[in-house]
Amino acid sequence: MLKYIVKRVFSSILVLLGVVTITFFIARVLPSNPEVKWAGQRATPEQLAAARVELGLDKSLPEQYVIYLGDLLHGNLGKSLNNHQPVTSELARYVPATLELVLLAFVLAIAIGIPLGIYSAKKKDRLLDHFSRFFSIGAVSLPTFWVALFLQLIFYKGLNLLPIGGRMSVEATIFEAVPNVTGMLLLDCLLTGKFSLFLDSLRHIILPCITISLYPIGLVSRMTRSALLEILGEDYITAGHSYGLSDRKMLWKYALKNSLGTTATDVALSMGYTLTDTFLVEAIFSWPGIGSYISSAVTTLDYPAIIGVTLFGATCYIILNLIADIIIASDPRVRL
Repeated sequence: MLKYIVKRVFSSILVLLGVVTITFFIARVLPSNPEVKWAGQRATPEQLAAARVELGLDKSLPEQYVIYLGDLLHGNLGKSLNNHQPVTSELARYVPATLELVLLAFVLAIAIGIPLGIYSAKKKDRLLDHFSRFFSIGAVSLPTFWVALFLQLIFYKGLNLLPIGGRMSVEATIFEAVPNVTGMLLLDCLLTGKFSLFLDSLRHIILPCITISLYPIGLVSRMTRSALLEILGEDYITAGHSYGLSDRKMLWKYALKNSLGTTATDVALSMGYTLTDTFLVEAIFSWPGIGSYISSAVTTLDYPAIIGVTLFGATCYIILNLIADIIIASDPRVRL
């Protein structure tokens, strides 16, 4: 087990190194004139030359690559070409909002998707199963931007129940200071005891959270149903029924436990996908997360920021995939 984990960690490091290498050379090869963005459009030739030296562009490409790897080992992702701020500090400011949104979405996905898949497998080819499959396929297939706009149209324009966007209403911030402990607003409000701000931020996060959670809900439900149907046909399940064990006990204690390995892999990978694919949702709901940061970086060709977000997404994918592999490897039926 330990040997397998060490091997997977080593292979994950190699994958991350490959991503770093590819993104670095693509950013250096593409024509972008970073010294002009750094010094300004009206910079003199002397200022442009000084900017090239400051950015390290006066060195050869292999030298720049070695320096870049050294900076990465120290947690330095470079500085943004737009505002000259460290990309690491910029990510630290924007990531918590996205992370809060994605974590809540996946709690919702697991709380709904797994029970829906369980009862769909238990009631195979019945009305509940047909409804579950229809809902799962629809949740996976519907475009995210369409779902976001539809929810805004219904709950804001039609029913006037929930806010159209933002992380918190202006009225709520007038009378109380917004806490900033972890960057996750709901958690910070609970930690500081500001329950009125908590309720206000909770109302704002509902619509984007539902929008993001639909895809993982459908995926988790489908995978849980598929894995359970295969397991419920095994001989030990039939033997358990012949010994007089109830359907409920066989389903929840034995079958479900043996089906969670496959589901865990899909949950982990879809979480990584969702974490870096919230751009449209954050734009529609005016959510100040990593989506708004990368959108401005792409439109202005801010390559250090683009590479920083790319490496962040790749690291999340690799870590989540590693966790899923370790969960599967903990199953004694799996031969490593």
